[in-house]
Amino acid sequence: MRIWLDMILKQELRLVVDWSRVDKEDYLLAMERSPIKDVEIKVLLKNALTDRVDDREIYMKGIDMSYYYEGYNVFRTEDL
Repeated sequence: MRIWLDMILKQELRLVVDWSRVDKEDYLLAMERSPIKDVEIKVLLKNALTDRVDDREIYMKGIDMSYYYEGYNVFRTEDL
């Protein structure tokens, strides 16, 4: 879902989320509350937007953070 969101943002706005700037706990809490009120998640992600859309490091960190949010942090993309 996070990678899909980045692809849409990149195509439509020429921006992507720098997921390394999004705290795991803040993100998960905002996601839980988003069906009721989505302002929190919007603000959280808007504050982490960057125009570095073609930056491989941003993309790879996004993948790492995606796994980290789900509780997997044994491997990092830079180690592969």
